[in-house]
Parts: sequence; structure tokens; C-alpha cells
Amino acid sequence: MLINRIKMNKLIIDVASEKIFLMIISSGSIYNITHQNTKINYEKLTIIIDDFLSSKSIKIEHINAIYINQGSGSFAGIRNSMSVVKAFNVAKNIDYYCYNFDFFKDENDLSYENIPDLCKKYKIKKNLINPIYIR
Repeated sequence: MLINRIKMNKLIIDVASEKIFLMIISSGSIYNITHQNTKINYEKLTIIIDDFLSSKSIKIEHINAIYINQGSGSFAGIRNSMSVVKAFNVAKNIDYYCYNFDFFKDENDLSYENIPDLCKKYKIKKNLINPIYIR
């Protein structure tokens, strides 16, 4: 679909929380989904992402940027999600931004749909991975 290629499609991934959370922000539309936060779902994260995008008629090639929660959280979840995002970056040349909600602690309206704007406001560097694991 050429229309999806022109739109600014952003994908937000958060596996550091209690659930696996995915959100697509696509030119005025916002979609999200959650999955159980389990080792099995970590291992099939690419399939979960692909199914979610397909359900909205979006291909990974149509994603312009990915925003990923770098933690703190589960080592396995963060490691797997960052590996998936890095693979998308290498294979499809999709830029990614690693955020942490602590970066935005002074913000009044801290919601997932604001993450792209907050990353821009706080000058989060693209394509830089710096995970924070729970010890």
C-alpha cells in the first residue's frame, strides 16, 4: 500500500512493564494491544508484532520509527525486544529510540501516545541501545 508508506507510522514497544504493550501511531489513528508478559511471548515477539501490524494493514516496511522502553524491567524481555528492534533497524533501516519513563518524570501528560514527541523534546538519540535491567 503506497498510502501507508507516505504516512508517518510509529511503533511503540514496551516489554519492561507487567504486560507486553504495543502501540501504532498512524496519521491521527492510534491502535494498541497487550499480551501476557511470558517467556514464550518474548520468544515470539516478532510474530506478535507482525500479527498486530497485519491486523491494521501495515507492514513493517511502513514503520518510520520504533520507540522501545529500555527498562528497568525483566532481563529476558528487554534483551529480546531490543534484539528484535535492532534486527528491524538492520534489515529494514527503521530508526529506533530507546526511552525510559524516568527520562520524562517532570512531564504532566505521560502517556504512550506522547512518547515520540517526548523523545524529540528530550533529544533522545536514535539507534542507541542502553538497557536498564532489574538486578
